[in-house]
Amino acid sequence: MKTSSSILLSGIAFTIFLSTTLINNTFNGKTLIHQKQKEIKIDTPDQDRFVKVNLVQGQFTEPTEMAVLPNLDILVAQRRGELMLYKNQTKKLSQVAKLDVYFKTGLSDVNAEEGLLGLTIDPKYASNQYVYLFYSPIGKSVNRLSRFKMVNDMLSMTSEKVILEFYSQREICCHTGGSLAFGPEGLLYISTGDNSTPFDVPKQQFVNKGYAPLDNRPGLQQYDSRRSAGNTNDLRGKILRIKLNEDGTYSIPKGNLFANGEAKTRPEIFVMGNRNPYRISVDQKTGFLYWGEVGPDATNDDELRGPKGYDEVNQARKAGNFGWPYFIGNNYPYKAYDFTNGTNGPAFDAEGATNNSPNNTGLATVPAAQAAFIWYPYGESKEFPQVGSGGRTAMAGPVLYNKPEASPYPAYYNGKLIIYEWVRGWVKAVTMAPNGDYLSMEPIMANLDFAAPIDMELGPDGKIYVLEYGKGWFSKNPDAGIVRIDYLKGNRPPLVSSLIIEKPSGLLPYKLIAKVKAKDADGGPLTYVWNLGNGLKKTTNIPELQHTFTKAGEYPISVQVFDKEKASAKSKVISVFAGNEHPKVDILLTGNKSFYFPGKPVNYQVIVADKGAVVNKERIYISNSYTEGTDLAGTQLGHQQAAQTLIGKSLMAKSDCSTCHKISGVSIGPAFDKISAKYQKEPKAVDYLASKVIKGSSGVWGEVPMPAHTAMKETEVKQIVEWVMSLSAKETNIMSLPTIGKITPPETISKNKSVLTIKASYTDMGARGLKSLTTTNIYNLKSNVIHLSDIKDFYGFNRDENELFNLTQNNGWIKLSLIDLTGISAINLVVSSQPIDAGYDVEIRLDQQDGMILGKSNLSKLNIPIEGITDNKFHDVYIVFKAIKNTNKATISLKAVSVESK
Repeated sequence: MKTSSSILLSGIAFTIFLSTTLINNTFNGKTLIHQKQKEIKIDTPDQDRFVKVNLVQGQFTEPTEMAVLPNLDILVAQRRGELMLYKNQTKKLSQVAKLDVYFKTGLSDVNAEEGLLGLTIDPKYASNQYVYLFYSPIGKSVNRLSRFKMVNDMLSMTSEKVILEFYSQREICCHTGGSLAFGPEGLLYISTGDNSTPFDVPKQQFVNKGYAPLDNRPGLQQYDSRRSAGNTNDLRGKILRIKLNEDGTYSIPKGNLFANGEAKTRPEIFVMGNRNPYRISVDQKTGFLYWGEVGPDATNDDELRGPKGYDEVNQARKAGNFGWPYFIGNNYPYKAYDFTNGTNGPAFDAEGATNNSPNNTGLATVPAAQAAFIWYPYGESKEFPQVGSGGRTAMAGPVLYNKPEASPYPAYYNGKLIIYEWVRGWVKAVTMAPNGDYLSMEPIMANLDFAAPIDMELGPDGKIYVLEYGKGWFSKNPDAGIVRIDYLKGNRPPLVSSLIIEKPSGLLPYKLIAKVKAKDADGGPLTYVWNLGNGLKKTTNIPELQHTFTKAGEYPISVQVFDKEKASAKSKVISVFAGNEHPKVDILLTGNKSFYFPGKPVNYQVIVADKGAVVNKERIYISNSYTEGTDLAGTQLGHQQAAQTLIGKSLMAKSDCSTCHKISGVSIGPAFDKISAKYQKEPKAVDYLASKVIKGSSGVWGEVPMPAHTAMKETEVKQIVEWVMSLSAKETNIMSLPTIGKITPPETISKNKSVLTIKASYTDMGARGLKSLTTTNIYNLKSNVIHLSDIKDFYGFNRDENELFNLTQNNGWIKLSLIDLTGISAINLVVSSQPIDAGYDVEIRLDQQDGMILGKSNLSKLNIPIEGITDNKFHDVYIVFKAIKNTNKATISLKAVSVESK
């Protein structure tokens, strides 16, 4: 998206233009006014200068929100009612209060999200020690805002002043909001969720399916968000704004949405039409309010219901209605829907949606809806491609401003909004025009990994503090903690890109060879401190370690890399196994090693060797499948052998799967070992589960849906699923293919199922004190039809919108990379239409554009026999087109190329 703006991207630097000429530009329906004058270049800051400083880790149980005190102590609210205090001087964490809160339902398979939800401190905390908590008291179905006083580092429970409370329906899930933030002039903002169930009514024909909850049938109030977020007379699904008084009461500031006290409205409402505004932030200079809006779960637009789900980051410059449950995203309208017969009504009107729900106590017509500031679905976003794809939990952080005395971050970020993602883990800096309009976003802290960031606050030192919930829902997570983000203007710590173990297992004595890829960003020498487990450490001056283990066991291997200034960085941890060795699995094929041919058997043999043990043939599992292929050069043809735990598990860790699932622990999604056990006897478990991951799923393990992952590659999803299935592999009774046999491909394979994968795995019996080890070998064969969309290397052709190759010059070529020519008798050219001008010669050449000619023809014959190659090597093949006369016009339009076997 290009705009005429005051900030333009130029290489790796941003260029600011200022002048006396006013330029008007429209963006998202708003007018931007910019001045152009003199040009100033600002280099993009080095992302490796952002570092995490761990303050406390592994001691929190469901942290929700934090507040950084003037002395840099930090208060942290935990959902189950504990208020924790981190002391900056002692680096210790202690509990300073325990509120008796409602945090768990009495119903099985229904999670409560209520509890101690929000926390902030008074702008004058240094003198009054006031702390504000938003919580769900036990015994009364309300959410409550109260003021407390800190006395000698403890929260005085007797000091509580109840400021505000409102009804909240319990024993349902979900959407609480709960974030607190002060803005300019001491105004307090309170976010509240719509307190509505996004799930389907059990045993009903017409259900919600992840769209706006508009079910107004009697007794189903929790399925109707028009009673809360869409109701002008209800405080749920809103962001409230109040002016606090010293006695614990409050007044209504000017500018609220219904500040004049209209009938059927609540004057506390600043913003309405919210689903779950989970984290809010107020720009302390402009007073603009920002929040992340966690959106609904529908994966596709629906003609009857309306748009798919979007998460939003929103900006309110003044009071307004932001649409839910009538609109989502860029004011995409839902339609009224009759849950008694499955018929729909008209789309809601953005100028003023009608609320005719019998559960509505407010106005019959709500204020005009405002579109989102940023919006994105589960899949990739066309409007905001940088947000990626996958699960969605949008969060809004602070707007950064330079401190006059000493700013902790580069001036480049002055005035930028920081947004972040709880599930996806990214952090972005949003550039805005002087009036607040969106211009662009870019990664910030791009080299840092976060474990489900749930709150981000600016401390009095101007630095960003991040509260990490940890990867796992409703539990105490070892990666939960508080980190401070520093920007190193001088020396930078080393960068560790990978830790490589050449052989991760072996019989005793087991020789470990470990290598680390690391560099010093400032060009200095490095020192390597290797952690070998059981307290054993070794130091080297080279990025390699050799060590011999003589005692059986599983050892966690990692390395910490130090520069000459003693700044350091740690590698990941890789477990190695001394006393047992991964088995070896080979798949042997006869015939061509690159392609399979429809109707022609592929002869295979699987050979397993288990060093130091006898192979148990019942533990061999062999299967085949047809999966989506990548480009011909990129597809890993032939063998791919590795320990199962090092493939799928690694892919899983890089995805958002670990946020909702644990290997064996409790989280919002089922544990991986339970999934593995459930599907062990299903012959097509891998295909079934992979489809669920890609398309999304709900209702199998409970109400919480699994989002679609349409951007993930099918091959990688299957590797993740294979790792999951390996967790209970010893219990499997799935029928395996024989160790020697034939696989006959069907006569027709669709384009997106173009790779035949033969997979063989073996799980050994383990060794004394060591678990079983699994090795999987995969052999990939491409379809003999090579679609031109898979071809990346070519000359003289252009690729049109229909993926056809059109020759634009008198001569040209396309390249087939690294293929086996064993048994190949001819290459066929598939064209889009007949006839073709025969004034061209076609040559099939080996390895180079002018290499040995394997076959030659003119375009009157589309089947070109080639000379047999029997060296069992992989070769590049060039298909070269030459005009017989220079005056020939290029009329060749290729659709596909195929190879033909004898």
